[in-house]
Amino acid sequence: MTAPTLHPWNTGFSWEDRPAAGSFDRDGYVVVPDLLTAHEVAAAVAEIDRFEAEADAFLRSLDDGRLSIAETGAITFSLHLAARSPLLAELSRHPRIVSLCADLVGPDVRLYWDQAVYKKPEKPRRFPWHQDNGYAFVEPQQYLTVWLALTDATVENGCPWVVPGLHRGGTLRHTYVEPLGFECLSEPEGAVAAPVPAGGAVVFSSLTPHLTGPNTTDAVRKAYILQYAPDGAEILRGDADAGPPVSRERADDPGRQWFVVRDGEAVR
Repeated sequence: MTAPTLHPWNTGFSWEDRPAAGSFDRDGYVVVPDLLTAHEVAAAVAEIDRFEAEADAFLRSLDDGRLSIAETGAITFSLHLAARSPLLAELSRHPRIVSLCADLVGPDVRLYWDQAVYKKPEKPRRFPWHQDNGYAFVEPQQYLTVWLALTDATVENGCPWVVPGLHRGGTLRHTYVEPLGFECLSEPEGAVAAPVPAGGAVVFSSLTPHLTGPNTTDAVRKAYILQYAPDGAEILRGDADAGPPVSRERADDPGRQWFVVRDGEAVR
């Protein structure tokens, strides 16, 4: 295992326990096997498939079929779908998801980010060990990812793996690994697979190191990822190796980062 080191901007971090969090505070994740009904999953898949087809067509139009870490036949990312689809905007406010937000983030919570991630079988590869807060440094560092399975997520097709407990130290230093993405650990001890059926979710902290394995099956593994941050969260900009942040951006874009919880109550 490569010894983890802290991100240069991670100073003075202290994990905030929440009364309703239970094992989430200890482990940094929880599996919810039945978040959505089969009907809700089918509707979401039908909606997301058309956006993903557009994303994949764009990648195929490029000379090497690749943009950053997205690559046709390997993995596609379809961004900000809740802002483009009333059905997915409604899903972002699903009562069971909002209840998790109230318990694990609240009392004032906004949608921070959403994206579909389709892992294809033609070019099987893992996604590296990373924390979500390693891609964009957000303060407070503690926000929530709901990794929603649209198809059964298994070890064979690339379900999430997590490293319990490391979230409590805050954001780790990440380095870029070509062509996979940012990585904060290599071969960590104590990693746990988190398979989940379609309609279920792996719910984890932005600080929980995780990866998804290669898809070694003959079918596409489909997931929709919804992230939620406390109201007032800011994205820090700059070169962490060069010094302090040079700017801060509030995560409150009214077009896509709307409230889902205010004063502890669901916002509809």
